[in-house]
Amino acid sequence: MSVKLTLVILFLVYGAALSAVLSRAGHRDRIARGEGDAAVRPARILVVGATGGTGRQLVSQALERGHEVTALVRDPTRLPLKHPSLTVIRGDVLDPGVVERAVRGHDAVVSALGHHRYYAATSVLSSGTRNILRSMESHGVRRLVCETSLGIGDSAGRLGLFYTFFVIPAILPVYFLDKARQERLIARSRVEWVIVRPGVLTNGERRGRSRHGARVGGVFLSARISRADVAAFMLDQLGSDAYLGSAPGVCG
Repeated sequence: MSVKLTLVILFLVYGAALSAVLSRAGHRDRIARGEGDAAVRPARILVVGATGGTGRQLVSQALERGHEVTALVRDPTRLPLKHPSLTVIRGDVLDPGVVERAVRGHDAVVSALGHHRYYAATSVLSSGTRNILRSMESHGVRRLVCETSLGIGDSAGRLGLFYTFFVIPAILPVYFLDKARQERLIARSRVEWVIVRPGVLTNGERRGRSRHGARVGGVFLSARISRADVAAFMLDQLGSDAYLGSAPGVCG
């Protein structure tokens, strides 16, 4: 057997093993806890990760829907949007004091937290989410809707072969393991929560329709969805109990 073929086989074994680890490390759904419309539709929401692609969509679409929006950002210049119902707070999600002040007084938190330090041994996603959850529980903020990704928990392997056996193991192993920890923290919390697992994200236009649920995604091909449609689906979860306590996948 040639050296190249041996290396390919070893990498495929590594990819399969990492997928198995992500399956066990992330949240695994049992049953959704609710159905239909939520009893209380939140008016004031905090958006975390508001300067990312999904985060900017969350802010703009939430304002379109009539919410009062607070955006927690490290760099306000990356969110140039101005609106009378928008408040921008400068701060780091890793600072518990900043997060507590940001969370206080809101009805819900919507998180599209992310970063680009893919190869660093970092826990930004899980540590930041831990701060959010503690502050929510402390101040009685009821609902969290959080974006993670297909490929974790019981959706492991459903981001397509290219991502399962190349992108995640070669580029995103640390990032996805932290996403898995993030999911477990949310699932063990005392807040009302929905974890949203999109497919491969694009910058396409909002189509206004998506496929969602437990069996979204595919083993072979990578399911895709625009960040605009992910944001719309996440905001829908603020007024619905259909996926409360579960982690639906969503794709275009």
